[in-house]
Amino acid sequence: MNRNEQKTENTWALEDLFPSDEAWYAAFEQAKAFLPQVTALKGHLADSAETLLSAMKLEDEISLAVNALAEYAWRKGDEDTRVSKYQDMMARLSAYMVELSTAASYQSNEILAMEDDTLNRFYQECPQLEGYRRALELVRRRRAHILSPAEEQLLAGAGELSGDPDNIFSMLNDADMTFPDAVDSQGKPHPLTHGSFIPLMYAQDRALRKSAFEQLYGVYHQFRNTSAAVLSAQMKQLLFFSRARKYDSPLAAALDGNEVPEQVYHNLIAAVRANLPKMHRYTALRRKLLGVDELHFYDLYTPIVGDVEMKIPFDQAKQITLEALKPMGERYLSALREGYENRWIDVYENTGKRSGAYSAGARPHPYVLLNYHDTLNDLFTLIHEMGHSLHSYFSAATQPVVYSDYVIFVAEVASTCNEALLMQYLLGKTEDKRERAYLINYFLEQFRTTLYRQTMFAEFELEVSAMAQRGEGITADALCNLYRKLNEDYFGPDIVVDDQIALEWARIPHFFYNFYVYQYATGYAAAIALSTRILNEGEPAVKDYIGFLSGGSSADPITLLRGAGVDMATPQPVNQALELFDKLLDEMEELMG
Repeated sequence: MNRNEQKTENTWALEDLFPSDEAWYAAFEQAKAFLPQVTALKGHLADSAETLLSAMKLEDEISLAVNALAEYAWRKGDEDTRVSKYQDMMARLSAYMVELSTAASYQSNEILAMEDDTLNRFYQECPQLEGYRRALELVRRRRAHILSPAEEQLLAGAGELSGDPDNIFSMLNDADMTFPDAVDSQGKPHPLTHGSFIPLMYAQDRALRKSAFEQLYGVYHQFRNTSAAVLSAQMKQLLFFSRARKYDSPLAAALDGNEVPEQVYHNLIAAVRANLPKMHRYTALRRKLLGVDELHFYDLYTPIVGDVEMKIPFDQAKQITLEALKPMGERYLSALREGYENRWIDVYENTGKRSGAYSAGARPHPYVLLNYHDTLNDLFTLIHEMGHSLHSYFSAATQPVVYSDYVIFVAEVASTCNEALLMQYLLGKTEDKRERAYLINYFLEQFRTTLYRQTMFAEFELEVSAMAQRGEGITADALCNLYRKLNEDYFGPDIVVDDQIALEWARIPHFFYNFYVYQYATGYAAAIALSTRILNEGEPAVKDYIGFLSGGSSADPITLLRGAGVDMATPQPVNQALELFDKLLDEMEELMG
């Protein structure tokens, strides 16, 4: 399907940002007026409380304007990644954002240079400035990592280069790569795209799964050296910026920005590795229930209960999510209906459209990209992305601009809490033994793909970063060897570690997100705890949870989650989640015994 064949009701309402491309260009020209305003304040932030307040307000104004420009350009670009017009839009905006960043590079140093007594006097003289106290303290707490004005200007100028590995990966992966058809056991061809690959992995026809698996990774094998070079560039740029800012490692730099202790990352890997026997038990059970002599990686997604068909058209999916999220209360449901009725979502795949799914933006409302194929997985993707969106929606509606965006560490909590509530709803509705087994299998798969697999990704990313720090070559062979070994460790002796799976790293966009993936696993553990509390305690738990969703970045993420009833500074949520995984394995064995 081409983009112009999409029905309007199935596309997102980008006109809520700008009515036309021409309006975007006009707004872009207007935004250029911010540059001299930022420059004019250089050297004057400490002049008076009013001047500092003006600078903070200007930063809010710039944030609103530039974010709107970015949302439109990036969303239009993702509709069809082949359209050069929107690539040009993004390039122009990116260049201007670097200009703004460079011009504003003095701000951190001037804020850091202020005496505590001066800043405290400013708060007293100008009560409005009190609203920016946390933002100012966040700058001042990172004194050891702020450089001289000249050095900050150089780093700001280099900022545009830091995004190149991700941009190159996106062009290679989404725009340039095409795949041969997969062929089923009857010799019938099936189109293979980024969007169709996972649905094909769910197919009952094993020959079709094997064909799709081999055809997809055959193409990645052709580009393995380019992919390795791009990932190497990503790790080297992260290393450069972390060293420039005097961090011990890129991990330390990435987590410090979100106020997350490094030990959270290491504790996650240690806790999951301690529970690898549970995953090995699952792969052994899967091999047994599928009745295969050898379990391969193309056998991991297909349902163990193969004769249960769950085809869920998009309209039905929306109704199911509204029912599943009733425990969240009317305030939450009202916002969800608003998203469905006012075209927050771009629903179906078209040629050139960005693969996968995401939620982005919050003003005037969030935008969700899907590539919907009527599967149970797509239902979970919908409720997952709307969890992100409503987190953004409540935070933007509640917090001032400066605190309206939440940090990455909590980004996956709301989305996976929605998924957990959906699963409990679906399990509560079914009385059919095989359908229940099918759903439990799906729940087990969420643990495999989110807690175990994402932690494996986190371990891979950490080791590749360490390779860069040690000055080792980040080659295709080195990456494949590392990735193969991790799969052997995580999935155990009851699965054949196919040669193709060693290339999976080359298709994972999140490796360009700067130590992002571990948060899927920590977020999932938190979500299990939160969803359990919501179902067990009702209104008090919902009130606390809505408070968390509305918190933005008004406090550090560990504090915000504690307010909702979860302490992520301990391994307890991870261990509790894996205890549930073990109980689900028990029930699956009983149902299928």
